[in-house]
Amino acid sequence: MDVSLTLIIVMAILFACGVYAMLERSLTRVLIGFLLLGNATNLLLLIVMGVPGNAPFFGTEGTLSDPLPQALTLTAIVITFAVSAFLLALIYRSWQLGQADTVEDDEADIALRERTDADEDVMDDEGDAEDEEATTDFVDVRTSPITVLQMRDHASIRDDAPMDRPWSPTDSAPPASDDEEDRT
Repeated sequence: MDVSLTLIIVMAILFACGVYAMLERSLTRVLIGFLLLGNATNLLLLIVMGVPGNAPFFGTEGTLSDPLPQALTLTAIVITFAVSAFLLALIYRSWQLGQADTVEDDEADIALRERTDADEDVMDDEGDAEDEEATTDFVDVRTSPITVLQMRDHASIRDDAPMDRPWSPTDSAPPASDDEEDRT
């Protein structure tokens, strides 16, 4: 299999630029990065496909091409189109609401950035004491609340299942249940 070094370099550059663009705060750059990643994925599948051959029909002779990378490429194109349509709608709505497509920091982001290592240690130690005492997920219950009952434990429950005697072909009819025997 002969792989072009040019395709590999172009694919690597597309992946690097796509990842770099997706790390930006601007939604337009995120869209451009996602499109670059989609094209890099299509190039990767083209490289993996190998040497082109004949269509894989019954009765063809010679080397046949593998249809799986072609199907994966079509799937990657559809997924890239759907996600980029969603991102375009998101960018349009963001522009309508705020006249900008930049994602801003909210209060939770700022609080997370200002948290120190001491705060992290305090948050980690809060749940340790309760975990040692807990034996079950049920509050004030020492055992599981599910109890398996047997029919023999309750005389008030009438068993209307057929008799346990196996049916044999010499019998004229299948065995009757307890209700049918009581009616006769």
